[in-house]
Amino acid sequence: MKVRLNLATKALETHRRFLAGSGIVATVAGIVFLWLGWQVYSARKADAEVRRRTAEIREKMDRLEVQRQELEAYFAQKDIASLHERASFLNSIIDARSFNWTRMFMDLEHVLPGGVHVLSIEPEQKEGHVKLKLTVGASSDEAKVKLIRALEDSSEFSEVREVAEHNPPNSSTQSLDVKIVELTTVYSRS
Repeated sequence: MKVRLNLATKALETHRRFLAGSGIVATVAGIVFLWLGWQVYSARKADAEVRRRTAEIREKMDRLEVQRQELEAYFAQKDIASLHERASFLNSIIDARSFNWTRMFMDLEHVLPGGVHVLSIEPEQKEGHVKLKLTVGASSDEAKVKLIRALEDSSEFSEVREVAEHNPPNSSTQSLDVKIVELTTVYSRS
């Protein structure tokens, strides 16, 4: 039989639990350190790519700005500017000729309710749309309201605004109009 006997003045202590715990903590800390290092590396690499692309875009913008200034200088020349004005004038004539006025009047005819008739139309064409200033005679307030609602509900007419409303002059005794209404609207047919 063996008897274990420690004759030392201080008992031998084992540090095995401390060493195992500190080894685990060191391993976890090393893994976290490596993961954070990889994150920093990835962020720096992405940042470098963003800086490179930003520099490319700035260079391209600078080239385009120089090109824009050259074109502005070219088009600012007197003979080119007069040619541009002439082209704009011709385009406006072509736009006015290509607009289907008959269709606009047919659409207006379909929208007009009973008891309302058009007294005057002042069209103004701008960029494929026609701004109309209409003066209409209405036989009653109800007919006027029907006209405004019909224009608002129409897909061809938009931005309907009543500018003025007044009674007809007394000299026109044969007219059945109770109200004279001035409206503005925008006509666009797709």
